[in-house]
Amino acid sequence: MNHNYGLGSVVIMKKAHPCGSNEWEITRVGADIKIKCLGCGHSVMLPRIEFNKKIKKVVEEVQHEEKE
Repeated sequence: MNHNYGLGSVVIMKKAHPCGSNEWEITRVGADIKIKCLGCGHSVMLPRIEFNKKIKKVVEEVQHEEKE
């Protein structure tokens, strides 16, 4: 399953956060993905491979425009 996500995208993970929220915002993209819980603000950093296994769907995809 290939998900299109980037910096600022809102995603839903397979498991909900203990605070009860299941929506996360991507705050860093690279070899590791950093996500922030939209319920309580807690941040978690995951390796990209692990993140791709745990993601359920992309709710809000951010479009990046190329500057020339």
